[in-house]
Amino acid sequence: MPHLLDLGPLRIPAQLTGPPRAVAGGLLLPPGRVALLHGLPDAQVYRHGWNSWSPSGWRAMDDTPLRIANPVRRLTADDTVWDEETRHHSAAVAALTAGDGNVLLLGALGLNVPRLSVDRDTLSGWFEDEAAGEAPWFCGYGPELEVFARYAELLGERLGRTGRKAGNVWCSWYAYHEDIDENTLHTDLEGLAGLPFDVFQVDDGWEHMVGDWGANAKFPSGMDDLAARITAAGLTPGLWIAPFIARPDAQVVKEKPELFLADRAGAPVPAGYNWGGPYYALDVTLPEAQDHLRRLTETVVGWGFRYLKLDFVNAAAITARRHDPAVGRESAYREAMRLIRETAGEDVYILGSGAPVLPSIGVCDGIRVGPDVAPFWTHYATEDPSDATAENALVASVNRLWLKGLVELDPDVAYFRNRHSLLTAAQRRLLIDLAHVCDFRATSDPPGWLGTAERAVLADFLTSRPAVRQLDRYRFEVGEQVVDFTAAALRRSG
Repeated sequence: MPHLLDLGPLRIPAQLTGPPRAVAGGLLLPPGRVALLHGLPDAQVYRHGWNSWSPSGWRAMDDTPLRIANPVRRLTADDTVWDEETRHHSAAVAALTAGDGNVLLLGALGLNVPRLSVDRDTLSGWFEDEAAGEAPWFCGYGPELEVFARYAELLGERLGRTGRKAGNVWCSWYAYHEDIDENTLHTDLEGLAGLPFDVFQVDDGWEHMVGDWGANAKFPSGMDDLAARITAAGLTPGLWIAPFIARPDAQVVKEKPELFLADRAGAPVPAGYNWGGPYYALDVTLPEAQDHLRRLTETVVGWGFRYLKLDFVNAAAITARRHDPAVGRESAYREAMRLIRETAGEDVYILGSGAPVLPSIGVCDGIRVGPDVAPFWTHYATEDPSDATAENALVASVNRLWLKGLVELDPDVAYFRNRHSLLTAAQRRLLIDLAHVCDFRATSDPPGWLGTAERAVLADFLTSRPAVRQLDRYRFEVGEQVVDFTAAALRRSG
C-alpha cells in the first residue's frame, strides 16, 4: 500500500506492507517488501557486501555496480543468488547521498537474506525468504555518520553483542601460508618473547586435509603439545579451522556424503573454490552434522585452543537443498555458529572469516571485514575487489567501520617487515592506522624476519592505544594525527 514517509526535510513516496512507525533517528518500516521513490538520481550509492570478503563501498549512481564479476569467485566471496550486472545491489543495508552531507539509508533489522537494489528512481528492499522475514526495516535520513550509527544501534538491540576482545594476535598465514611445521612455529614462539602479544594463532597447514581435522605429519607431537607450549609461553593458543567445509577427497566426504549440502538429485554442490578445486559444505540443519560440529569443537578446545579462527563459514549459508527446508539459510548458519559458541564455552574467542555479516552479530566475537591482505598493494593481473591485496582489504574494511561496537572488526594483519614484501612505508602505515581505527592489532611477521628498527615499530604498534575519532567518511583523528583513507578508497570504489 502507498505511504508518504516523513523524514524531516524529505517526503518520500513509498510502497509498504503497512504503516511506518516513528523511532529515534528515523522510521521503522513493516516487514516485507519496501520500495522508496528516493528522488536522488545523481546520488552516490553505498553497497554493503554479504560476507567478510564481499566488496563494500560507494559508487556513483551512473557508474558500474560494485560487484564480483567472476561467478566462480562470487560463489566463494559473495552471494551468487542476488547479482546484477547493471543495477546496484546490496546486502542488508544501502544508502544514498543527498549532496549536502546527509544520506538516506534503508537497512534490514533481521535475517533471511535481506537484499536491496537501487536505480535512479527506486530504492527497494526485500527478504529472500518472505515467509521467514518477520523483521522490520529502518529508514533514516540525516548526517551520514549519525544515520549509520543509529542503524548499528538498532541492530545491536535486536541481534546482540558479545564484547569479547582478542588482544594482540600473531598469525602464521601471511608469512608461510600452508608451509608450516611445528619446529618453525616453536622457533617463532620463542622469538616473540618480549613482544606484547596475547594470541599465537596457527593457521592453515596443520591439518590432514580440509575436512579431516587431525594433525598431519608436520606436527608429530600433536596439536595438544603445541597448544601447551603456547600456553607455557604466556599466550593464548589460537587455531584456524574451516568447520563447515570439506574438500572432495576428505575422508568425511567419502564416508559420510549424506552430511553435505546437495542438489535435488542428491549430488554434493560446490560451496566455493580454493586449494585448487571445489569444496563442499555441511548441511548444518542435519542432526548428525550438528553432532560432527560438536565433536570437532570439543576436540580442538580439548587440545587447549582458546582462540578459534573459523574460516569459509559462509559455506553453511549457500543455496541448496537442506534437511530442514523450513530453516532459512542465514538462520541455519547462525544456529550452527551458536552451536560452536555454546560447545566451545564462554572463555573461547570466536573469529568469523568469510562470515555473513548480519547473522554473525551477537554470536561471533570478531569478524573479518575485508578480503585477505597481502604484502603488495595491488596486483597487475586482477581488478577483482575481493582478491587478496592490501588495497582491497583496506577499502572494504574502511567502508564497514559503522559496524564497530557491534562486533570486533578484524581488518586483517599489518606488515612491519621489508623482507618478502612489496609494500611501501606509506602503505604499511595505512594498514597500521587502519588497525588502530578498528582497534584490532594483528601481524604475521616472523620475528626472525624483522630487523631491530622493524621490531621496535611492531612493539610500538602493539602497545599503542591512540584515541580515535571519526571526522567524516574516510578521515580520522588517530592520536594527534589526522589519517585520511580517501585516496585509497576512491581509487578502488571507482
